[in-house]
Amino acid sequence: MMWAEEVISNGIIPWLTPLGVYIHIPFCQHHCHYCDFAVTVGQDDLISAYLDALTIEITKLGRITPVQTIFIGGGTPSYLPPKELERLLRVINHWLPAPEGVPREFSIEATPESLTLEKIDMLYQQGVTRISLGVQTFNEKFLPVLDRIHRPNHIFPVLEQLRRYPLQISLDLMFGLPGQTTADWEKDLHQALQQGTHHLSTYGLTYEKGTPLWKKWKKGDVIACSEEEELEMYKQAILILQSANWDHYEISNFAKGNTRCRHNELYWANYAYYGFGVGAASYVEGNRQMNKRNSADYIQTIMSGDSAIFQSEKLSDYDRAWETIAIQLRRCEGINAITFAHQTGFSLAELIGKVLESLEKLNLVQVTDQKIALTEQGKPLADSIIAQIMKEQKEKY
Repeated sequence: MMWAEEVISNGIIPWLTPLGVYIHIPFCQHHCHYCDFAVTVGQDDLISAYLDALTIEITKLGRITPVQTIFIGGGTPSYLPPKELERLLRVINHWLPAPEGVPREFSIEATPESLTLEKIDMLYQQGVTRISLGVQTFNEKFLPVLDRIHRPNHIFPVLEQLRRYPLQISLDLMFGLPGQTTADWEKDLHQALQQGTHHLSTYGLTYEKGTPLWKKWKKGDVIACSEEEELEMYKQAILILQSANWDHYEISNFAKGNTRCRHNELYWANYAYYGFGVGAASYVEGNRQMNKRNSADYIQTIMSGDSAIFQSEKLSDYDRAWETIAIQLRRCEGINAITFAHQTGFSLAELIGKVLESLEKLNLVQVTDQKIALTEQGKPLADSIIAQIMKEQKEKY
């Protein structure tokens, strides 16, 4: 996180002043049945009006605002028609340019079937530096299980096209799929390494309540992998990728060389960021805000001159400190005690010293005067360890 910490000496406090922006494009060709994000399908007639509203929301900043990172997520941003995609990029480049003398990381999510050489060239020409490709799996058998519409014959040609440009390529891969074996998962990982990619995000499949996949699972139509199988796959990813000298820098994320996702590092440091678009969250000056999740409502609200925010919370310094613990512990480098005290005004030992002692005895965390971090044994249990630490907050509060 050095790139962000360096700006403190320049008078910018990154946990208060946003260095990055998230922009949500909800449109998709198809809504996968495991997805619970803010997605809009079958309403392409709203795209132009949505970009109108998004532009208005961005301009409410009231000024041109240089930022170090931009992440366009979705939905499927690359699903936009070329003309509308270029329009979006031009708006972003005008209102959210790179700071003078500072390289800007500019990421966009894409799916294999929605990217064309025309779009890739446009993205590069408009300053995009990083493509996050939703592959999920290279296995023909499991893509229908995930209700994905792309197939391997979409993946490999688009990767070949991407490699023609000096872009960082990140792949999303998913494990713990119904019927998936450790051998299947190992093959996916090796195929990813062979594709000239720079970054991998590996996620266990979750059954989000209310999604079609969750309903199938509850009815018994889908049999989930066991926790033991998922744990083995997670450990397998760490072993294979670290053996290839990849940097395991966050619980689910790996980078080759110096290619960490700087934007996501903002989130994992609990630093400030702007959010624009349907369902987008922002965190500015200690305020957490969330936009409406329905595209038509969002457009109507913005065009009426009102704010799209439907949820807002001002965190107390105490709550912000505990939230910072929960988020920063996901980083493999852990929590720097000195930086934490500067960021929150609290001492790590003061807040969680007692629970750390018990976790250290179980070899789940490593504790020094300078930092705390999950051990290799603790990383697969990150969620439960964080929950145990947060339980301490409730008992103290």
